[in-house]
Amino acid sequence: MATWSDIQKKAIEFRDVRDWKQFNNPKDLALSLVLEAAEVLEHFQWRNGKEMEEYVRTHKGEIAEELADVLYWLATMSHDLKIDLFRAFEAKMKKNEKKYPIKKSKGKHTKYDRL
Repeated sequence: MATWSDIQKKAIEFRDVRDWKQFNNPKDLALSLVLEAAEVLEHFQWRNGKEMEEYVRTHKGEIAEELADVLYWLATMSHDLKIDLFRAFEAKMKKNEKKYPIKKSKGKHTKYDRL
């Protein structure tokens, strides 16, 4: 199983051997991340219920590829911005635990400022 460090190293090596770093500024990295996330979302557009379940079952490989593209941009952007994404994730989850206490939020999809 690959570690985060392995994934990040592979993404950076992929980019750097192609001399693409020159095109990677924070705005374009963020834009690429959003575009790939939109490609994930595209798989679910106009589908619901049983239709979505069937689509996911029969297109899991394609969805996985799009998620991998999102992971590539996360790895590249966090590397270039020198952000420890795992540390940031842990810190954000602690904030979320305070914003969404179990007693107020369990079983609800209400935004934290409306709980």
